[in-house]
Amino acid sequence: MTGFDLDAITVETLRERRSVKWREFPPDVLPAFVAEMDFPLAPPIAAALHRAVDRSDTGYRSLVGLAEAFALYADRSWQWGVDPADVTVVPDVVSGLVHAVATLTEPGAGVVVNPPVYHPFFTVISITKRTLVEVPMSRDTDGRYGLDLDGLADAFARPDVSAFLLCSPHNPTGTVPTRHELEIIAELADRHGVAVISDEIHAPLVLPGATHVPYLALAAPTARAVAVTSASKAWNIPGLKCGQVISTPALSSRISRRLPLAMSFGVGHLGVIAQIAAYMDGAEWLRRVNEVLDANRRRLVVDLSERVPDVGYIPPEASYLAWLDLNAWDLGPDPAEVILERARLALSPGLDFGSQGRGFARLNFATSPGVLEEIVDRLASVVQ
Repeated sequence: MTGFDLDAITVETLRERRSVKWREFPPDVLPAFVAEMDFPLAPPIAAALHRAVDRSDTGYRSLVGLAEAFALYADRSWQWGVDPADVTVVPDVVSGLVHAVATLTEPGAGVVVNPPVYHPFFTVISITKRTLVEVPMSRDTDGRYGLDLDGLADAFARPDVSAFLLCSPHNPTGTVPTRHELEIIAELADRHGVAVISDEIHAPLVLPGATHVPYLALAAPTARAVAVTSASKAWNIPGLKCGQVISTPALSSRISRRLPLAMSFGVGHLGVIAQIAAYMDGAEWLRRVNEVLDANRRRLVVDLSERVPDVGYIPPEASYLAWLDLNAWDLGPDPAEVILERARLALSPGLDFGSQGRGFARLNFATSPGVLEEIVDRLASVVQ
């Protein structure tokens, strides 16, 4: 069985979970903030984990088969030929980003990001003692976001800039870079010697109407580029620690050789087992999830326009995060704080994603129609 009963996903059943989404706030708060989905675990993953527990297979992690499973998934999904030898296993995407930045740049070097952007990017730059260089996402008159290619060209030309943290697909806006945009970035990076570190964790969740292009699929074999990813987002298994750094052949041995021992042993054995099951047997379950996400993002267009006036919302091209422009409500710089107080609804504060998030909030819609309806009810109560 690869489907699941959406009607069975209720707030009451979800509150039995013990993850941060359901334990961060008091029981009267409805959480729609952190990027956890409310769907049941994919049966192939559940079966693999049950088999491991049944045979008491809970020892130190073995990486056997994971790189090959990812390579097969990449080929099936994006026709991206990955050599398993170019895959380095890390505990998660954020630790992979830290390792890539530390390996490919020197302390103090400028690292470019495109805010509003996934907030751990700022932490990665801070803890590696690099210098933040912001090239904000562009935004047209309809509110649609895109990469500022002219701004990136100017930033890459700076002598202090050594790397670019690319979020592809982009979090929180849900924008999916086009092949043409990525080709321009690759040309600029090659010209100026800038390393591109592409966070592609949301790639399996690209929705109808958009196409994910892996950055390394068009980068030269000699390019200073890596992709960092994991099955954790698409198959909702972030608690089972495992991620992958995929390198160009020119960097592969450097990335793997310099991986700190503590980081290597932070990979979970059950995480490896779960990710292999996801990449090998999780396609049908993921297809069902993306159908639900597609329906939910479209439903939000109708519900918000009818019940929550003056909210700026462009349906994301990927994943399950709605980036809401609430500036018209005049709730101050952090509307999520006011919404939490008035409606007992927890959203991610827009300012977490950079100063460009002032007046914004991020809403997680990876849930059932019934729970999504309650989310909209609570949001509407703020202005009613």
